Amino acid sequence: MPFIDHALAPRFELHGVSFTGLASPSRGASETAVWLVTLPPGSEGVPHRLTREEVFVAIEGAARARVDGQTHELRPGCALVVPPHVEVCLANPYDVPFRTVAVLPVGGQAVLDGGPPFTPPWAQ
Repeated sequence: MPFIDHALAPRFELHGVSFTGLASPSRGASETAVWLVTLPPGSEGVPHRLTREEVFVAIEGAARARVDGQTHELRPGCALVVPPHVEVCLANPYDVPFRTVAVLPVGGQAVLDGGPPFTPPWAQ
């Protein structure tokens, strides 16, 4: 059973957002990828879609999520389930960082601005 130490987990940045890779195929998971997402204060978010269902569990701070045109406030303990192929955008208009755990089935890919699907490095 693999153990991923947060202090040693790989870190990535995209569009000013920080991603800490936890479980993924390259780190021993065969069915589920899990990572931490940190949105700095004032983050506007980047609309994107996923090819598989994605789940976010808020752990710190607050954020606004727009999913398929509906807006939701995420606060610690809240979960957001994003269906596949539906546009989602997480923004942090607040003064403190927002942290969430993201979960995506292995093989899920992201799509930005109508570009080709790709597997984010934190989910590989």
